[in-house]
Amino acid sequence: MTVDAATVRRIAHLARIAVDDAEVPHLQGELNAILAFVEQLQEVNVDGVEPMTSVMPMEMKKRADVVNDGGIADKIVGNAPVTDDHFFLVPKVVE
Repeated sequence: MTVDAATVRRIAHLARIAVDDAEVPHLQGELNAILAFVEQLQEVNVDGVEPMTSVMPMEMKKRADVVNDGGIADKIVGNAPVTDDHFFLVPKVVE
Protein backbone atom coordinates (compact mmCIF):
# COMPACT_ATOMS: atom_id res chain seq x y z
CA MET A 1 0.00 0.00 0.00
CA THR A 2 1.30 3.42 -0.88
CA VAL A 3 0.17 6.89 0.07
CA ASP A 4 -0.19 9.58 -2.56
CA ALA A 5 -0.15 13.36 -2.10
CA ALA A 6 -3.95 13.57 -1.99
CA THR A 7 -4.04 11.01 0.82
CA VAL A 8 -1.43 12.98 2.78
CA ARG A 9 -3.55 16.12 2.45
CA ARG A 10 -6.67 14.18 3.49
CA ILE A 11 -4.93 12.74 6.57
CA ALA A 12 -3.68 16.20 7.50
CA HIS A 13 -7.19 17.60 7.10
CA LEU A 14 -8.71 14.87 9.26
CA ALA A 15 -6.03 15.40 11.91
CA ARG A 16 -6.54 19.17 11.74
CA ILE A 17 -2.86 19.69 10.92
CA ALA A 18 -1.78 22.53 8.65
CA VAL A 19 0.55 21.11 6.00
CA ASP A 20 2.28 23.26 3.39
CA ASP A 21 2.55 21.97 -0.17
CA ALA A 22 6.33 21.82 0.29
CA GLU A 23 5.93 19.38 3.21
CA VAL A 24 3.65 16.94 1.37
CA PRO A 25 6.40 14.98 -0.45
CA HIS A 26 8.38 14.55 2.78
CA LEU A 27 5.32 13.37 4.70
CA GLN A 28 4.38 11.09 1.83
CA GLY A 29 7.78 9.41 2.06
CA GLU A 30 7.50 9.11 5.85
CA LEU A 31 4.05 7.52 5.69
CA ASN A 32 5.11 5.14 2.93
CA ALA A 33 8.13 4.07 5.00
CA ILE A 34 5.90 3.40 8.01
CA LEU A 35 3.46 1.36 5.93
CA ALA A 36 6.32 -0.60 4.34
CA PHE A 37 7.61 -1.46 7.81
CA VAL A 38 4.14 -2.62 8.89
CA GLU A 39 3.89 -4.80 5.78
CA GLN A 40 7.31 -6.25 6.62
CA LEU A 41 6.14 -7.03 10.17
CA GLN A 42 3.06 -8.80 8.83
CA GLU A 43 5.29 -11.26 6.98
CA VAL A 44 6.92 -12.51 10.19
CA ASN A 45 5.84 -16.01 11.22
CA VAL A 46 4.65 -15.82 14.82
CA ASP A 47 3.08 -19.26 15.07
CA GLY A 48 3.74 -20.71 18.50
CA VAL A 49 5.00 -17.43 19.95
CA GLU A 50 3.10 -16.45 23.07
CA PRO A 51 2.07 -12.81 23.42
CA MET A 52 3.99 -10.93 26.07
CA THR A 53 3.51 -7.68 27.93
CA SER A 54 7.07 -7.31 29.18
CA VAL A 55 10.52 -8.60 28.32
CA MET A 56 10.86 -9.85 31.89
CA PRO A 57 8.38 -12.53 32.97
CA MET A 58 6.49 -11.30 36.00
CA GLU A 59 3.17 -11.76 37.70
CA MET A 60 0.90 -8.98 38.82
CA LYS A 61 0.43 -8.55 42.53
CA LYS A 62 -3.16 -9.35 43.35
CA ARG A 63 -5.30 -8.37 46.27
CA ALA A 64 -8.37 -10.13 47.54
CA ASP A 65 -11.54 -9.08 45.76
CA VAL A 66 -13.60 -8.16 48.79
CA VAL A 67 -16.80 -6.14 48.57
CA ASN A 68 -17.24 -3.50 51.25
CA ASP A 69 -18.92 -0.15 51.66
CA GLY A 70 -15.68 1.64 52.42
CA GLY A 71 -16.88 2.60 55.87
CA ILE A 72 -16.69 6.31 55.12
CA ALA A 73 -20.17 7.12 53.80
CA ASP A 74 -20.63 9.80 56.47
CA LYS A 75 -17.41 11.53 55.39
CA ILE A 76 -18.38 11.36 51.72
CA VAL A 77 -21.76 13.05 52.15
CA GLY A 78 -20.55 15.29 54.98
CA ASN A 79 -19.94 18.30 52.73
CA ALA A 80 -23.12 17.91 50.67
CA PRO A 81 -25.75 20.59 51.26
CA VAL A 82 -28.65 18.09 51.32
CA THR A 83 -28.53 14.32 51.86
CA ASP A 84 -30.89 11.52 52.74
CA ASP A 85 -29.64 8.17 54.07
CA HIS A 86 -26.16 8.59 52.51
CA PHE A 87 -27.56 9.74 49.16
CA PHE A 88 -26.97 13.14 47.60
CA LEU A 89 -30.17 15.10 47.00
CA VAL A 90 -30.14 17.42 44.01
CA PRO A 91 -32.74 19.77 42.55
CA LYS A 92 -35.08 18.36 39.94
CA VAL A 93 -34.00 19.48 36.46
CA VAL A 94 -36.39 17.52 34.23
CA GLU A 95 -40.15 17.92 34.42
